[in-house]
Amino acid sequence: MIPYENIHTVTMYLGAKNQVPYYNYILSLNPKRVIFNPGSENGDFADMLRKKGIEVEEACTLVMLSVGAF
Repeated sequence: MIPYENIHTVTMYLGAKNQVPYYNYILSLNPKRVIFNPGSENGDFADMLRKKGIEVEEACTLVMLSVGAF
């Protein structure tokens, strides 16, 4: 996977079971925030992210964008 730098936000649309192969990659990106969209909520991964100092939100990215809250 590509080692991007300076990632601010990762927005999740995958269900929790399908996220597992991406845990290490997303953690390696060290984003400032991860947004779990409806249906993608994942308490275990959210805990891992918080322990690394990454902000976690359970919200709809499209709604956040439409109301200027992104």
